[in-house]
Amino acid sequence: MGTLIDLSVGIENGMPAHALFPSPIILPYVNHEQAKAAGLGEEGDPFTYAVNYISMLEHVGTHVDAPIHFGPNGETIDNCPLEWFRGTAVCLDLTHIPDLGDIDVGDLEAAAEKAGVEINGQIVLMNTGLHNRHWPEKSACTSNPGLTAAATHWLADHGSLVHGVEGPSTDKAGTKGFPSHRVCRDRGMVHYEWLCNLEQLVGKGEFQFYGFPLKWVGGTGSPCRAIAEVA
Repeated sequence: MGTLIDLSVGIENGMPAHALFPSPIILPYVNHEQAKAAGLGEEGDPFTYAVNYISMLEHVGTHVDAPIHFGPNGETIDNCPLEWFRGTAVCLDLTHIPDLGDIDVGDLEAAAEKAGVEINGQIVLMNTGLHNRHWPEKSACTSNPGLTAAATHWLADHGSLVHGVEGPSTDKAGTKGFPSHRVCRDRGMVHYEWLCNLEQLVGKGEFQFYGFPLKWVGGTGSPCRAIAEVA
């Protein structure tokens, strides 16, 4: 067993979300004091419980997009192969990309060469430093760089059908064209958004990535607990 690195942001009431989406609502439904009225347990040893109410979209916090999110004929999250959500991964150092910048083919090629890896079917995670610059401010939702269409095609051409980024989207904040999402639709790709702690993976070479979604029937995506296992 290697070292586990948590790549997921905490899910909190009112946390930052994509500019098009509402933040989660997470409120106490029953607390231990309120649960006393149910009279559970035994005399001298009462049992109480706590439960929270959660209302949120599938695409808030650390999450994975299902193909149906990109196009009406795509697969729902509950029908996606489990193999998509784990595998050998690499993390590329793209911290030279500024806020609202473009991640293009040359950037991926240079980062892969710097990392000493050949992209050939791995899950590709991209560290831009966005999370450390902005989280937990709302600016995290409006500053993220994005993959160009050409860069997304480059990943697919190199057998990488799963990738992940910091921030709320693989596309640059404020875009109306969503070039990366459209390539994912056309090339059968999926991606993770709002990862964190990626700087801990830079220079580590290949590692194992796990990010299993909830089995939401008909889901367009799902929050997940994304984890890297480094030897």
